[in-house]
Amino acid sequence: MLDLLGRSLLDYQNGDRSSDVYVQTNISHREYLSRAHFFRSFSQMIPIEQQALTLSQGRTLDVGAGTGSHVLYLQEKGIEAIALDISPSAIEICKQRGVRVAICCDILQYEGQADTILMLMNGIGLCQKLSLLDTYLQKLKTLLTPHGQILLTSTDIIYMFDQDEDGSYLVPVFEDTDYYGELTYTITYKGEKESFPWLFIDYNTLQNAAHHNGLLCELIAEGEAYNYLARLRREA
Repeated sequence: MLDLLGRSLLDYQNGDRSSDVYVQTNISHREYLSRAHFFRSFSQMIPIEQQALTLSQGRTLDVGAGTGSHVLYLQEKGIEAIALDISPSAIEICKQRGVRVAICCDILQYEGQADTILMLMNGIGLCQKLSLLDTYLQKLKTLLTPHGQILLTSTDIIYMFDQDEDGSYLVPVFEDTDYYGELTYTITYKGEKESFPWLFIDYNTLQNAAHHNGLLCELIAEGEAYNYLARLRREA
């Protein structure tokens, strides 16, 4: 793993901001990526992200913690919070910024219990493909305390596709893709490129998958850009 995004963020953290970062997907053009977005304060976060942090309680595990902004806010509120990320550079940033517990680990290999599991900034995307969602939900379920909660955000990206005269969406067929929310991201930084799969999931599909895996799914809030905040809990 090149960890281009993590390396670019670590450079930004350490004052090296001479090179730009660009991102594109298999359904969108290349765009400039603002690294400052990853270092924003609570007041700069979108409402559903703020709401998720407000709902966090007990021992909290932030999966895909990135630069640690969520954990830093929770620490200030007196909540025991753990930053977990697969990127060594991201974990180094967390430590530099004052995150008390920062672990570099794939969520599928992590062992521990949490009252709240956060998966923000479309954190469920790390499942990569819809076919892997059951595997990740089963793992997350084992990490929850009996009355614990998973708070996650995602986006229904169906709006990005054209519609025909009948209102049906014209979704192109991509190789090795079974669902329109399965995207491939490509990061470009300092002359290098790195691609990785990322999943966006509509709420109804998430709800069905949760039920299939013995989890209750609740829609907490909807954002202004087809995004939403959902809460998963163990079934009684």
